[in-house]
Amino acid sequence: MPKRYWLMKSEPDAYSWDDLVAEGEGTWDGVRNHRAANNMRAMQVGDEAFFYHSNIGKEVVGVISISVTGITDPSDPDGKWAAVKVRPVRKLARPVTLAEIKADPALEGIELVRLSRLSVAELTEPEWKHILSLSDG
Repeated sequence: MPKRYWLMKSEPDAYSWDDLVAEGEGTWDGVRNHRAANNMRAMQVGDEAFFYHSNIGKEVVGVISISVTGITDPSDPDGKWAAVKVRPVRKLARPVTLAEIKADPALEGIELVRLSRLSVAELTEPEWKHILSLSDG
């Protein structure tokens, strides 16, 4: 199965890129949106995602890899919601802001913009590569 690409949002005052780096591996949980949860159920080990700081910063700050899939959200007492484990891959050379993404015609169809409340969004490979090029110059 080909690698897929994602964007995963977290409020940095609750769980930041630096928190994940300090842990080495973290559980991505607390998602209570059906589409976002279905995206997490579709993830495979080795898929990659952008770590996006929402609310504060509103920017893509790093690349993470999906390390464990198919787990039940430990914060869900009913066991209905999905979770995954992630590991940091690398911090981006330069964060890519939401304003930059919105202003870029190559990213006009990106789920981050179209479905702005979605906390776990899928990216196409061209979208993924374009955001990386914006960061790496």
